Amino acid sequence: MNRDAFIKKADEKLKMIRIENDFTQDKMADALGISKKTLIQIEKGRASLGWSGAVTLCTIFRDSEVLAMAYGGQPLDIILLLAFNDHENHYEKTMGGKIWWKDIETNGPYKIQQNIISQHYRILDHEERRICSSFDYEYIKKRLQEIE
Repeated sequence: MNRDAFIKKADEKLKMIRIENDFTQDKMADALGISKKTLIQIEKGRASLGWSGAVTLCTIFRDSEVLAMAYGGQPLDIILLLAFNDHENHYEKTMGGKIWWKDIETNGPYKIQQNIISQHYRILDHEERRICSSFDYEYIKKRLQEIE
C-alpha cells in the first residue's frame, strides 16, 4: 500500500464512516475541518481528502469498524509506516494476528507476519508484542537477524 492507495480507501469509506457514527454531513465536515460542499464532492467521488485529510479521518475515527475492515486493523499503524517508511516504537501487546495477519516465518521467540489487506510486515516477540513494522520484507528480515 502506498499513500495514494491509502487516501483512495479513506475517500471511498468516508460516507460509511459518517453513517456508522450517525453524523450529518454538516457535523462530519466540521469534524474534518472541510466544507460541507467539499464533503459532498468527496462522497460522490469527485474530490479527495488528500493525505492530511485521510490522516485526520483515521485519527478522529480510529475506533471505526469500517476503517478496521478497510485497512486490516489499525490504520494509524499504516499511517506511521507511510509517513516514516520503516517504523519502530515500543508497541503494546497485539492479539497475535488472529484476524488480518498470516505467519510468514518463525525464528525462535520471534515471528514475521504479513497483513492480508495492506500487505505490510511486522515482527512479534514471544509475548505477541510488535517489535517493528515495514512494507519492505528485506528490511524486516534484516531487523529479525539483528534482534536475535
